[in-house]
Amino acid sequence: MFDKPAFAGHESVHHFFDRKTGLRAIIAIHSTALGPAAGGCRMWNYATSDDAFVDALRLSEGMSYKNAMADLPLGGGKAVIWGNSKTDKTPELFRALGRAIATLNGRYWSAEDVGVSVHDMAHAAGETKYVAGLPSGKAASGDPSPVTARGVFLGIKTAALRAFGTDDLNGRHVAVQGVGHVGAYVCGHLAKAGAKLTITDVNQEALDTVSRETGASVVAPNEIYDVAADIFSPNALGAIINPETLPRLRAKVIAGGANNQLSTPDLGEKVKERGILYAPDYVINGGGIINVAAEISGVYDPAWVDGKVTRLVATLGEVLDQAQREGKATNRVADAIARQRIGR
Repeated sequence: MFDKPAFAGHESVHHFFDRKTGLRAIIAIHSTALGPAAGGCRMWNYATSDDAFVDALRLSEGMSYKNAMADLPLGGGKAVIWGNSKTDKTPELFRALGRAIATLNGRYWSAEDVGVSVHDMAHAAGETKYVAGLPSGKAASGDPSPVTARGVFLGIKTAALRAFGTDDLNGRHVAVQGVGHVGAYVCGHLAKAGAKLTITDVNQEALDTVSRETGASVVAPNEIYDVAADIFSPNALGAIINPETLPRLRAKVIAGGANNQLSTPDLGEKVKERGILYAPDYVINGGGIINVAAEISGVYDPAWVDGKVTRLVATLGEVLDQAQREGKATNRVADAIARQRIGR
């Protein structure tokens, strides 16, 4: 475990198994330097347990950076459940997850993520108070995806301003990978702004809905990288910018809500060499955790959330501008700022 590059100095990693419900979960806590670790719970049918483990580590580290860049009093953590989100979910499984979270005594706060809904997490909340993003209850704010999507949309405009000299998206062609929780809302914002959309997803029902509502064209998942778009917006899973896909991209901007978009940090330099402007994922997609942080505080204030999202978008602009001035990859600049904030 300790020799994996993804370990990255994690404070602790916890494995949970519940025979009765079939729960197989990992909770990774990267840092509590700024406060209790916080990050969503993902359910995915990983090929191997090692894949689940590495994903938990990468996502947890990303949450440390995300919370630091959003200037939140939270550290970074993440939960992953190894299972099929379409066939393996039960209320009992999520209650078992809640009991697992409770054993950490407040060192980790959870919420929904890929493959998990706010209603799933409500079952977990029946066993522990350390769950946010809930549909009901004190300070409940519901699904944080719309807030994430709003931040992503504003971040796309911020990147567009630097890449094209204007943040006007009318007529801009955007290739959107993933139209689930966040991606569908992002598409809605883009369509309203007049952008031309090409979309893909493994969920045909979601594709049909978004295409019908926005007029988007649809391509097969592996074809999205070849679309002659101005902007590529990844909003699904991570590691999609890699040595195989990067040469195929024809966009001038990469900006989306997916976590861990670069397969390895050195891809940032390769993206820059291609003349592509990359909006670091954990900066542009921090709106959701801001929403969750407001709920964790016990007093949900929409005005505070809006102000934090606005400030986060300004931070993204500052990162892009500093990278341009210093001739560095944008992810390297963001990483350095985040690490300084968490004392690493």
